[in-house]
Amino acid sequence: MIYIFCRALLRAIFAFLYRLEAVGKENVPSEGGVLLCCNHTSLRDPIVLGIKLKRSVKYMAKAELFNIPGFGWLLRQLGAFPVKRGGVSKESIRYSINILRQGDMMGIFPEGTRNSTSGIAKKGAASFALRSNAAVVPAAIVGEYKLFRKMKIVYGAPIDLSEFKGEGSGDQLEAATDKIMSRIYEMQKSGKPSRD
Repeated sequence: MIYIFCRALLRAIFAFLYRLEAVGKENVPSEGGVLLCCNHTSLRDPIVLGIKLKRSVKYMAKAELFNIPGFGWLLRQLGAFPVKRGGVSKESIRYSINILRQGDMMGIFPEGTRNSTSGIAKKGAASFALRSNAAVVPAAIVGEYKLFRKMKIVYGAPIDLSEFKGEGSGDQLEAATDKIMSRIYEMQKSGKPSRD
């Protein structure tokens, strides 16, 4: 109930402040495990990634945030779960894979840090996807968080990663990650959904 209320409120706020438009929502499966993979530029990105969708989205969040009285409770109600700074624990990895295997949707930012200019993405998203058999939906936030300037969240067609299934070697994970990120960057530039 809290999630639905907050989502409706944030939809209205972001529609007014950033004229947020969602493109390609039909590419997000209506059921089953889904891993939303998106570029990352701001602390507001998790909100933008999920508020235009009918399904709820779960996220990893820094463990320190859950220590703030009241705020930690709210984060949990909104589907966030804690991860420790400096690396994702085995417990967090297991929890993430279970979310996807249970048929829920999870949002992740493969670049890891905001405003990453290295072009290097972490392999966690590909690992979660291959281990859970979840659908991988690329998403791109297009535009900047400037008041009253139009922004878009673009959802592409699910990415077929079947060619990378197997022993899950580092090379396979890197290749799968590259495929995910190339779709995200393609949509970020074009502002249009990708097709698989």
